[in-house]
Amino acid sequence: MAEHFDVIIVGAGLSGIGAAYHLQERLPHKTYAIFESRDAIGGTWDLFRYPGIRSDSDMFTLGYAFKPWRDQKAIADGPSILSYVTETAREAGIDRHIRFGTKVKSASWSTPDARWTVEVEQGATGETKLFTCSFLYTCTGYYDYSEGYTPVFPGRDRFQGRVVHPQFWTDDIDYENKRVIVIGSGATAVTLVPQLAKKAAHVVMLQRSPTYMFSMPAEDAIANWLRDHLPEHLAYDLTRWKNVLLTMALYQYSRRKPEAMAGKLLHLIQKQLPGFDVEKHFKPSYKPWDQRMCLVPDNDMFAAIREGKVGVVTDHIKTFTEKGVELESGQLLDADLIVTATGLKLMFMGDIKLVVDGKAIEPPSMMNYKGTMYSDVPNLASTFGYTNASWTLKADLTADYVCRLLAYMDKTGARYCVPRRNDPTLREEPFVDFTPGYILRAIASMPKQGSKRPWRMYQNYVLDILTLRHGNLDDGTLEFEPSRQRPATTHKARPSSSSTVSSR
Repeated sequence: MAEHFDVIIVGAGLSGIGAAYHLQERLPHKTYAIFESRDAIGGTWDLFRYPGIRSDSDMFTLGYAFKPWRDQKAIADGPSILSYVTETAREAGIDRHIRFGTKVKSASWSTPDARWTVEVEQGATGETKLFTCSFLYTCTGYYDYSEGYTPVFPGRDRFQGRVVHPQFWTDDIDYENKRVIVIGSGATAVTLVPQLAKKAAHVVMLQRSPTYMFSMPAEDAIANWLRDHLPEHLAYDLTRWKNVLLTMALYQYSRRKPEAMAGKLLHLIQKQLPGFDVEKHFKPSYKPWDQRMCLVPDNDMFAAIREGKVGVVTDHIKTFTEKGVELESGQLLDADLIVTATGLKLMFMGDIKLVVDGKAIEPPSMMNYKGTMYSDVPNLASTFGYTNASWTLKADLTADYVCRLLAYMDKTGARYCVPRRNDPTLREEPFVDFTPGYILRAIASMPKQGSKRPWRMYQNYVLDILTLRHGNLDDGTLEFEPSRQRPATTHKARPSSSSTVSSR
């Protein structure tokens, strides 16, 4: 007989560990397990090992609401973040619930049994094994861990040096006193370039088009002052809300006055790079926040450019050569090492194959409900963070919502719940209103969002607090199936201890 859990969480990264914490704090009677395909906690923060790997959000919002970030640096390096996640799991005993080397391949829902049958592959042996659960909670991130995105570059095999994607950086990659080309200008490139420049002979950031960049101090002086003068949790909460509201204000300003925001960003870069062609190399063709802005902590990228350690070239690649890259303009760039910081390959829900009552469910047929669940898929939730703010803000709210939902189902005797698209005026729209390449390449294979609530994702933390933490659960769209042992009744969610417990 398959081993059964009340909840199976898929993924032991930042989201999965946070989900487990909320679950065992709010619903300690629930049994759960975390299935992690790799052999370590941490997800992104264990996978990526390239030089300078760091957060591109402040750790007061990327950190958990229930566990204060204690380091001085608000923009933290990867090893520090990994240590924070691992420490959280160890302190709460979550690590004892993790099944490492357990990759979820498929999940099949049975309405008569009101449970999922989850098929996994054991990494060490390749053996297939079955588990069952009443609720499936995926915290798998949004990209393929086994494959990054690299365009087809003509002549790549001609290059006599090494070509590496940052997702697969290894310790044997030698860049000291080498000429390095980093292809790309997104968050990974902006992190890598100044770090490589510390040891490399010279680094060129080669981009097809510019990306919006902004700078902020790696340390948050206000946060550090509050920490020194106030109780820890109060200081942390104040800092968290300060950063949330500041980020929201900058985002709203960017969307309402894009030209003014673009001008301010370019002006600040021009001050860092006097005499540099900022219009050519740092002015994108799109509006601010059509794509995620790149963070430059302590102006490190701009300092490396001023010092002559880094060059920026905006052009298209014609072909790789034996010694480097030839551009469409005819310019030749020599290199010993080429780093393809060309993006991620989007993957929905870890590529888990879903089946509901014998029918295979393809992601494009689903519609996202409140940013957490999916139309016609019972007892399943997933974590997908914000495109315009820290991932964990949404992860914490999703965990809050799942716990409220499970407590409500226990209270009412419902065996399962499922969102239904019962509004004929609802229009389908793309999963997110966001235009970076990794999104556009995969948008057709993703679920949809709707044209209005509760099917639309507004990318707004305050609105999501009202919706996920305090909104009605039985809202007429989410249908509940009562227990066989109890008569069918209609319930409305009311404030209770189970629905208003603090996120701590």
